[in-house]
Amino acid sequence: MSTPPLDRSAESLLRGAGLRVTQPRMAVLRAVEASPHADTATVLGAVRSELESVSHQAVYDILDALTRTGLVRRIQPAGSAARYELRVGDNHHHVVCRSCGAVADVDCVVGSAPCLTAANDAGFAVDEAEVVFWGTCAQCSPQT
Repeated sequence: MSTPPLDRSAESLLRGAGLRVTQPRMAVLRAVEASPHADTATVLGAVRSELESVSHQAVYDILDALTRTGLVRRIQPAGSAARYELRVGDNHHHVVCRSCGAVADVDCVVGSAPCLTAANDAGFAVDEAEVVFWGTCAQCSPQT
């Protein structure tokens, strides 16, 4: 199976984060781009469609490295597997369907990060607030 041409901007991102540009890392970035909020199994399946021999552990390790360097954001709504997205460095939250588990981005409705202010920050310098909204998506809502 042939691999799609390398994306120069992804190569630059990897190098800028101090990571070597490898086929598995590029494949993981493409998988996360193609399926925002994908879980590890989904990413693994997409990567294996490009690189059949990549191991599950390699994908976990790559996702960890990409998360640690800030190239990928890891979210884990309660009761859900970890999910990954390329939308990093902005001020957004997520909405999760209680029925099917679908996840969508929700832009912050107020100002700059963090868009929420803690009543008592316990001495922390808060720089981010993470909110998960829960509900039922349009696909799962009863038709009226």
